[in-house]
Amino acid sequence: MQKKKRVHVISHSHWDREWYMPLERHKMKLLDLMDTSMNLFENDKEFKSFHLDGQTIVLDDYLEICPSQKERVETHTKNGSFRVGPFYILQDEFLTSGESNVRNIQIGVRDAKKYGNLTKVGYFPDAFGNAGQMPQLLKQAGMEAIAFGRGVRPIGPNNQVEDCGQYQSVYSEMMWESPDGSALMGILFANWYCNGMEIPVDEEKAKAYWDGKLRDVELFASTGELLLMNGCDHQPVQKDLSAALETARKLYPDIEFIHSNFEDYIKSVKEAVEDELTTVKGELTSQETDGWSTLVNTCSSHVYLKRLNRQNEVLLERMAEPMSVFAEEAGKAYPQDRLEYAWKILMQNHPHDSICGCSVDQVNKEMEIRFDRSTEVAKTIIEDASAYLTEKVNTSLFASYENAIPFVVYNTTAWDKTNSVTLNVNVQLDRQWDLAKGYKTMTAWELPNYKVVDAQGNVVEATVTDKGVRFGYDLPDDAFRKPYMARFVEVTLFAKDIPANGYTTYALVPCEEVPSFAMVYDASATHLENEYLCVDITEDGSLNVVDKVTGKTYSDICYFEDTLDAGNEYIYVCPPENPAIVTKGKKAEVKLVENNSFKTTVEIIHKMEIPVSADEELEQDRQSMKGLLSRRCHRSAEVAEIALHTFVTLEKESKSLQFKLDWNNVAKDHRLRVIVPTGLDCKEHYTESVFEMVKRSNYHSEAWKNPSKCEHQQNFTAMNDAVGGVLVGNTGLYEYEILPEENNAIAVTVLRATGELGDWGVFPTELSQQLRPLTVEFMLNFYAGDLVETGNYKSVYQFQTPVITVQTDVHEGTYPTTHSFLTWKGERLLFSNMKKKLGGEDVMVRFANYSNEPTKLYIKKDGTSEAYRSNVIEEQLDSLTVNAEGFYEVDVRGAEIVTIGLKK
Repeated sequence: MQKKKRVHVISHSHWDREWYMPLERHKMKLLDLMDTSMNLFENDKEFKSFHLDGQTIVLDDYLEICPSQKERVETHTKNGSFRVGPFYILQDEFLTSGESNVRNIQIGVRDAKKYGNLTKVGYFPDAFGNAGQMPQLLKQAGMEAIAFGRGVRPIGPNNQVEDCGQYQSVYSEMMWESPDGSALMGILFANWYCNGMEIPVDEEKAKAYWDGKLRDVELFASTGELLLMNGCDHQPVQKDLSAALETARKLYPDIEFIHSNFEDYIKSVKEAVEDELTTVKGELTSQETDGWSTLVNTCSSHVYLKRLNRQNEVLLERMAEPMSVFAEEAGKAYPQDRLEYAWKILMQNHPHDSICGCSVDQVNKEMEIRFDRSTEVAKTIIEDASAYLTEKVNTSLFASYENAIPFVVYNTTAWDKTNSVTLNVNVQLDRQWDLAKGYKTMTAWELPNYKVVDAQGNVVEATVTDKGVRFGYDLPDDAFRKPYMARFVEVTLFAKDIPANGYTTYALVPCEEVPSFAMVYDASATHLENEYLCVDITEDGSLNVVDKVTGKTYSDICYFEDTLDAGNEYIYVCPPENPAIVTKGKKAEVKLVENNSFKTTVEIIHKMEIPVSADEELEQDRQSMKGLLSRRCHRSAEVAEIALHTFVTLEKESKSLQFKLDWNNVAKDHRLRVIVPTGLDCKEHYTESVFEMVKRSNYHSEAWKNPSKCEHQQNFTAMNDAVGGVLVGNTGLYEYEILPEENNAIAVTVLRATGELGDWGVFPTELSQQLRPLTVEFMLNFYAGDLVETGNYKSVYQFQTPVITVQTDVHEGTYPTTHSFLTWKGERLLFSNMKKKLGGEDVMVRFANYSNEPTKLYIKKDGTSEAYRSNVIEEQLDSLTVNAEGFYEVDVRGAEIVTIGLKK
């Protein structure tokens, strides 16, 4: 006997915390939504539940304004009326780091449980694509399924089982599998997440409504369990829903209509599934579409905010957290509450309409402030932890030098680090508390010569530059603030092999004669060279690079391309007959900025004549809501000069070139990219995604029609052939495109200036034109072999993560002059993070296998009594055993994300 069809109606409102209105305006609407829901719970016994969009922050926002309602909210959460979690916010997965995604899950799961109800469904109703490792992350977090709106093409019709492509599914229900093999049931909103909104009560209207809705949902459903989502973006609660469902029951007596929730719906689907479901694998970015609705160009909207985001993440996950672990080992309390506070502020910028840069101007103003707030907290935590630990480091070895000024250099990356280090040192230790007098005295003081020595007494390659007298102040723990004047010098030294997860110590000491160091390679404004690379700068400012290891030459590296952008914050569009403006073939100015025995920096200046905006037709198109693909505007006849200042640095013993690009954007409606032709003979490339090294084709599918073939990246994109390889790393530049016709070039977007939000209305956004001074950083690493096997991607993490320097004095200490707090070994593994357990005492360390092959992790930390496997929500799982060398051994599956807990 055929089972009765059942329609699950789930009440919800997709709650973009800020979007087409500023945050506080949306909050006012949230109050109404919450109050109405609770009134219905209390007065309509048929109104069973309301899904709070998968994010706990909506409860925080409501109770911040209405604290008197806390008991009422908790009552309706604990009894299951409000369905909560599992996330803190609905993030964009691709524009937030792996650790940000983990913190979002950790805090969301914990807070949902605190409120009394955790919905065990990963919820991505409108994420602009889904990262391939999400099933693994969410399965580790205890989720039972994932619901999402984009990334898979449902092909139907009428439940015909057929062979479909990797990114297609016959049904709206499927299995979604991560690269490691972890899989969860996936629920695709094939008819979108508003397919059950505004259900009529009137029978005549309801009949027409339900005939269409049931037909549409049955087209893709694998069972008789049918999902209708009763709500949409910021949709008010449907107050007469119970009456509307009663009408439906009268009209369709053979169908069961229930006011449902995700967990009951998914349980029913799992019990009813008979046919084998399609399995989709890896990242879901609508690969099998025409390419116009993937919204990948949000990766380059508001590049200024994207850069702040990556810098903020680096400060928290790669510096503040590990540094706090180091200091805690030395006796300082771990600042759990402060770190969580900083993380929450940062994550409030991570909702998809926020971090994607597709909101009104007020939202982007507030985001910049939130980044500043979180960053300042992170910096304070770093300073406090490093200052505390530095007092424990034994610097008495420098007592033999008269007036020695020791300083400690901390490396919080997971690999030994060799590079130049710059810090400011106060060289007049008798501080002058009388500010006016002190300024005169210190200005008149004759600065001695200096050298830098390491703990073994070896002279270190360094330069010392007088920086004059500066104001400063101390904030003692037990006294009022103390302002002072001090004399500073800038020290730049070549630091070799700073221990991973550790530090080393140096001292600045007076000397009679400044040491001189041999210049191994000649440098000029147009030539940079070290042991590995030979770089010549051509007349048009592009670079010809010879990799001395492989003998391969890379030509015309790093030229710039500027095009019209007639799109919006979501989508890049360049109408036909608008040729690109490029720097190739146009003379550039080149200056030698710095040249010493261990570092050379040159400045390349490109002066580009750029139209000041699009022509008037674009504004008419915007105001009239003309479709993007129908726009035929051109660029303005009026031009402005944009001077691109590119600083290129090559350091001793480095296989990488570092770039800092400064410019003042004075033009509108355009896109600027840096183009890196690789000349490599390959059809695939590597891109870093969330906890994953993805191998992508250099070519899109035949279904793709968008002339732009941009894609998401995290920290780098790279490709290699049988001879050589090029990696392009970045700090917050999330959009790239492979240009096979341009010698397999990697094009990275450094600016996209547009003037409208786009989507469903006319929302001018002057700030998205980015009319401001801008800075971006990127790097090139040259290698031989397979990128996964060589592990050259670690160069990006070291490029992004600055060392921490702390000046100190000569004193006894319990820690040696050089030390590492954590030791690990493992092939093809990315070290992601080290922190204390959320709400616990154990140290948690996370790795990701960047290959599809199994490997082994070996790890040890002083003072550890026990180690165990954990998961992303830091639950204790299996205990680990110690080998003969004192390392805990961990078997790691291909593409596995592994978290290790270390007990004292």
